[in-house]
Amino acid sequence: MRLPEIPHRLGWLNYWSDAAARTIGFPDPTSDAELLSRARRTATGGWVVRLMDAPLDLDNPAHLDALKRAYERFPEIGGRSTP
Repeated sequence: MRLPEIPHRLGWLNYWSDAAARTIGFPDPTSDAELLSRARRTATGGWVVRLMDAPLDLDNPAHLDALKRAYERFPEIGGRSTP
């Protein structure tokens, strides 16, 4: 059964509540250094996280790679983790 805290999908710009971030294991200082460089903590303990600085361009292989890395890092998002 899917937890309501887990986002349904990743966006280029993401807001994760404190509960959502804890559930998906964000932040992990060793594996999330790149994401943390583009993240900020909200006053309520949530996180606003950008996958890259530039606007999304699906024709740019680097942007597709950023999406792929993020989905690999957070397999719970999108329902790809194994129970």
